Amino acid sequence: MLTAAIMTVASMGAACGTSAPANVAGLRRVVGTDLIGARGAAPADQRKIDRTVVGICAEAVWTKGECARHGEGR
Repeated sequence: MLTAAIMTVASMGAACGTSAPANVAGLRRVVGTDLIGARGAAPADQRKIDRTVVGICAEAVWTKGECARHGEGR
């Protein structure tokens, strides 16, 4: 799950065209820093992933359908 979240964020950045983010502070505000050190092996790690997804969904980086699929299977 963690690898999928990281790869999704990375691929979104690669597919966004030629312009870079407006600034690092804005990117940190949206994505956060919770994934640093998370491995997805413990409930605390899953909470870190969930907090990251909340920021990405709140800023409409992902579609509503993508956000809804995040919690499927749990």
